[in-house]
Amino acid sequence: MESKGCKGDSLRPAVPCKHSVEKKTMTNPTTVIEIYPDTTEVNDYYLWSIFNFVYLNFCCLGFIALAYSLKVRDKKLLNDLNGAVEDAKTARLFNITSSALATFCIILIFIFLRYPLTDY
Repeated sequence: MESKGCKGDSLRPAVPCKHSVEKKTMTNPTTVIEIYPDTTEVNDYYLWSIFNFVYLNFCCLGFIALAYSLKVRDKKLLNDLNGAVEDAKTARLFNITSSALATFCIILIFIFLRYPLTDY
């Protein structure tokens, strides 16, 4: 009976083929892929908040919007997507309110400068 060996081993002693040994000892490699939520789609309204804070800081609403915008950035770094979305909505609300009230006040100032109240 012939012992199992590699092809062409007629002159060498019967040694198991190294390829068959590798197949027995080789384990299946596993790959672990960590999937994080996509935080790039959450808008933090940071530039709008800075603009409202510097130029249109009506009743400190621009400062509050800036604080919430910074909270959004922090929560995006911590991969807290739900918290980031909620704070982004709040920052947007304060930015809209600050911009609208400041614009309304600027329009009123221009109206009163154009038509002064000297009749009263």
